Amino acid sequence: MRILVVGGSGFLGQELARQCSAAGHEVAASYHTRPGEAPGAEWLPLDVRRREDVDALVRAWQPEAVVNAAYRKADWTTTAAGAANVALAAAAVGARLVHVSSDAVFSGAATRYDETCAPDPITPYGAAKAAAETAVDAIAPAAVIARTSLIVGDGGSPHEALVRSLATGRGRGVLFTDDVRCPVHVADLAAALLELAASKHCGIHHVAGADALSRYELGLLIARRDGLDERALPSGRRGDTGVPGPLDVRLECAMTQRRLRTTLRGARQFLAYGGAVG
Repeated sequence: MRILVVGGSGFLGQELARQCSAAGHEVAASYHTRPGEAPGAEWLPLDVRRREDVDALVRAWQPEAVVNAAYRKADWTTTAAGAANVALAAAAVGARLVHVSSDAVFSGAATRYDETCAPDPITPYGAAKAAAETAVDAIAPAAVIARTSLIVGDGGSPHEALVRSLATGRGRGVLFTDDVRCPVHVADLAAALLELAASKHCGIHHVAGADALSRYELGLLIARRDGLDERALPSGRRGDTGVPGPLDVRLECAMTQRRLRTTLRGARQFLAYGGAVG
């Protein structure tokens, strides 16, 4: 398959590019500031905010499938308008589209959310992600919109870097005990997204890990895996800080998991065994 990964230089994007190449697919990956390091991919510069640039790249490369993992938390245009630009370009060449969304589209008021739940964001980033979902659904109704949660890996994610900095005293801050998500391993997520890209499924899918953990509980697991002093990890309650955003968001993935061969492991499993997949 000929696959384009938009946002390929990010943590998830590079894993997508790596898995595509390892599986023998032709893969191109876009980047905004500098190319990624995943071997076997053709790296292409792209600003998703510029519709004409997105159109030109997609028409030139003629992908059979597009996975859009591009976003910027503080930039509505990249996250929302960029998603619309990618959807329009993919539709114009008849490419299969998988759009990566987020549990940030939910407020946390309901705690548990399945694929039928409507977005009710309470942050600008969540609103941008919800707007992106609406645009993708309107432009490409046969696309997959894959909501995911906190992405971790074998050491390369921002949350793992934060845990290391806090455990070694190099960083400042706390890990919240009341901020709950369903962490997913980047390799599981990428495999699931590529499996969905090759399928005929469409619409909303939840692709997150099997365990609901607070950021502090996740930090303890990372510290134990990495041989760090877990007692050094500072904890606190997000609800006491006034930091905006949902507290407890748990993505129910049962419907999606039934459709996948890829197992969406829980953090207690993949952190206990190092996280690697075949």
